[in-house]
Order: sequence, then C-alpha cells, then structure tokens
Amino acid sequence: MSDARGLAVRGLKVTFNDVTVLDGIDLDVAEGEILVLLGPSGCGKSTLLRSIAGLQSPSAGTVAWRGCDLTSTAPHRRDFGLVFQDHALFPHMDVASNVAFGLRVAGVPVEERGNRVLEMLKLVGLAGYGRRSTDTLSGGEAQRVALARSLAPGPRLLMLDEPLGSLDRALRDRLAADLGVLLRDLDQASVYVTHDQDEAFALADRVAVLGEGRIQRIGTLEEVWADPESVYVARCLGHENLIELDQSGGCAIGKLGNGPGTVLLRPGRLGFSRAGGGPKATVTGSNFRGDRFQLRLVVGDLELLVPSDEGILVGSSVTLTLGEDPVVQLVS
Repeated sequence: MSDARGLAVRGLKVTFNDVTVLDGIDLDVAEGEILVLLGPSGCGKSTLLRSIAGLQSPSAGTVAWRGCDLTSTAPHRRDFGLVFQDHALFPHMDVASNVAFGLRVAGVPVEERGNRVLEMLKLVGLAGYGRRSTDTLSGGEAQRVALARSLAPGPRLLMLDEPLGSLDRALRDRLAADLGVLLRDLDQASVYVTHDQDEAFALADRVAVLGEGRIQRIGTLEEVWADPESVYVARCLGHENLIELDQSGGCAIGKLGNGPGTVLLRPGRLGFSRAGGGPKATVTGSNFRGDRFQLRLVVGDLELLVPSDEGILVGSSVTLTLGEDPVVQLVS
C-alpha cells in the first residue's frame, strides 16, 4: 500500500455481469490537489468515483487514504464528501438544516454547528440564506447549498459527480471558476467528474482522461493538452485539427509524417496569410466568437479550423502557414 499522503487507488477493477467497467485503475490524489476525471458517458468515471466513495464494491484492487486501506470500509466511515448533479437536498429542511445535516449526524454541539453553517454559507456566497426553503432556490443556489453541506464536516476528500451538468452554460462556467478558487483556498483534496473539457480546464491541477474503463492519459492540463498521445484523448480535450496521413506521411497541406497515421496540428501553430507560396485554402465559414473569429478553411480534402483576429469573407482564398514544430503524432 502506498505511503503517500492522500488517496491511493491500486489495481481497481469493477465488473457487472461479466462486463468490465473499470480495468485495473491506478490513481493518486495528493492532499490539496484537484483531480478531474474527464471522459464521455460510459467511460467508467462515475463508477470510479462511486468505488472511491465506497458506494460500489470493486471486484479487485484497493482504495487507501494515507496508506490506510479503506476498501472494505463503509462509506460513512471514510470521511469523504460527495456532491451529485441533482444536489439531493432534503425538501423538508431549510437551507441551514441541510448544511448542518452531516454535523448533526456527527454529534457536533448545537452552537458550534450553527457557527459552522454560517461559515459555510458565507463561503459559498449564500450568507443570509439559512432560513430559506430549498424549493425557492435556483439551480445554481441549490448546488452551492449541496457543496456547503458536503464541506461542512471538513471531509478529507471531496468528490463531485458532474455537479454542474444540469445548469446552463453561462452559469456553469461561472460556478466552475468560483469552485476552483474555493477549493484551492480551502486546500481541499478533490476528485471531480465531468464530460466537459471547459470545466476540466477551469478546475484541474491534473486531469485523468478515462476511456474503456482505463486511464488513457493523466497529467497536468499543460502536459495533456500539449501531447494527448492518442486520437481518443485529443477528441476528449476538444482538439479540432486532426489529420489522417497517407502511406507516405502526406496530406493536402504537405508531408507531416513518415508514414500513415493521425496527427494533431498544435493549436496556435496553424495560421494563414493573404499572400505567400504555401498551400492555398478557401474560407468556407467565419464565426464570430466574441473576442475573435473562427475560420473554417478547406484545402483539398481537408477542413481546418483556424482562429483569426479579423473576419474573412466566405469564398476568399488564403495561404496556410505552419509555425515551428506544428505536429503531434497520435496513436489511434
């Protein structure tokens, strides 16, 4: 068992009716670290979270905290907090009673409990909401109450299962940014599950991309973004300019490799000019994104997306330009 401080998952495997959902997961989360589990529906990320929480018994492997094996420990004895997408507030309790629930179960004295509730509500931006009924809350407010309830007992590890998934995009982006600041201010070890790469970028110290029940790539955001290693991970991260090379390593814009395969054109290394001797492309789309345009360029059988500070008329001809070291080799 690992002696590292924090969470250590080793060889975790989960099967349902002979179907392998998790296949030998090894994972560490340091105290104070925010790890994001990223992947599409069905990749195993929520099952992994439930296994860490003790809500799902693994078929093999171990879950430990500070070197202490918790694999057979009941969920309520792990001292882990859990926030779900539906926030699961108690409708018969007001906001303060919801936040105080875990403290009351733990036998925290009334006065200390009340002070902690006030502290938590202030922390999540809901000071003065204590006596409100939960059915008067907006979706974002309800999720903040759920977060306060999970944080109130001071969990060793906070786990969040797509907590912002039911909110609209603007609110989700704002809460993700607020949540990242809050968790870092608290130095709160956290595991956050999402299928949304923007949430991952807003929150993660490290990101683990899951697929087919395995960790396909893990590292800091900078590491994983710069070198996703595989087509699957590149797509999970939202990379757009993936190019299939022919037998000689070529494509419509030139030779980019030594043989067949898939490559990624690094973001920021692909551009265009009005003149020059490079590959010619036709502008087939120009979408305004607030602070810039995104151009859709076609050259031969390739369709590429290129950021631009200016809009270009659809139908215009431009010359593609490639910066230094523009290509990342990927495995299928």
